[in-house]
Amino acid sequence: MNLADVLAFVMLAALVLYVLLGGADFGGGIWDLLATGPRAKEQRRAIEAAIAPVWEANHVWLIVVIVLLFTCFPLGFSVASIALHIPLTLMLFGIVLRGSAFVFRQYGGKEHDRRWGTVFATASLITPFFLGLSLGAITAGKIRVENETVISNLYEPWLGAFPVAVGVFTLVLCAYLAAVYLTAENADDEDLARDFRFRAIVTSVAVALLAVLVASVSNEAPHFRAALLGSWWSVPLQVATALAAAAALLALWTRRFELARVFAIVQVALIVFGWGLAQRPYLIAPDVEIHEAAAPPSTLRLVAGALALGSLVLFPSLAGMFRVFKLPGKGS
Repeated sequence: MNLADVLAFVMLAALVLYVLLGGADFGGGIWDLLATGPRAKEQRRAIEAAIAPVWEANHVWLIVVIVLLFTCFPLGFSVASIALHIPLTLMLFGIVLRGSAFVFRQYGGKEHDRRWGTVFATASLITPFFLGLSLGAITAGKIRVENETVISNLYEPWLGAFPVAVGVFTLVLCAYLAAVYLTAENADDEDLARDFRFRAIVTSVAVALLAVLVASVSNEAPHFRAALLGSWWSVPLQVATALAAAAALLALWTRRFELARVFAIVQVALIVFGWGLAQRPYLIAPDVEIHEAAAPPSTLRLVAGALALGSLVLFPSLAGMFRVFKLPGKGS
């Protein structure tokens, strides 16, 4: 493993963290849209209280992915920007629209609360779907490159059954994470915990069914399918993921909400990590490999040094933020 592999792994780790943290924020927006029953207002307030302190900071992981891709793998950045211009633009549009609507809802007055709330929740559907769709397109192998030039059209790489299925799977995965997190964070309110627990159990089943759907159409991504099913790590990874999913569901059923959150985090992290392992050695299958797309070694070394120094500031800052705003018994 050389420095290009290490930095590609850092990108994958940042993507895992973005799904676990930012993805859960998007899932909160989905449940904001679907809040129903006599406690709908209380559900929305709980979602707002959970998201408000951290939603902006969670995008740091997406920024890490983009900056590393642009700096360390410029060919990969160029190819993805061209071939996936439409879904990536829609994804970024969803991020901006969602953030703006969330702020406007806070300060726009009661007469605008539901209007901006609907925009916020709808935008929360857009971003995870197009994130997953883009990842599916990167994996599917329909983005063709010759002489560092994209020869695919703007639509074929991401309009197949496999990218769309991955997009829907990512959307439901974010909703599942959010429901589990919200159940744990509202464990002291029996009614709210029951509401979010029901949503978490339903979406956990939906995640399993959609995983089967993605597998059934993965013939559109032959390298991914072969790596995911035939590598030495395939069986251990899939068994670990299934056990984590079953443990999370059991913990939800028995009302051990903090334990459910831990197992859900492990489950989702393994899913995204497994995608990254199956993708290797490609950055964008089948024509852009990690080593071929890497920047010169001098650039990689400078970026690695900057990452090491930046982590000395980033991780303590995020730990302090979560300690103040998110951990039980901390903060005001």
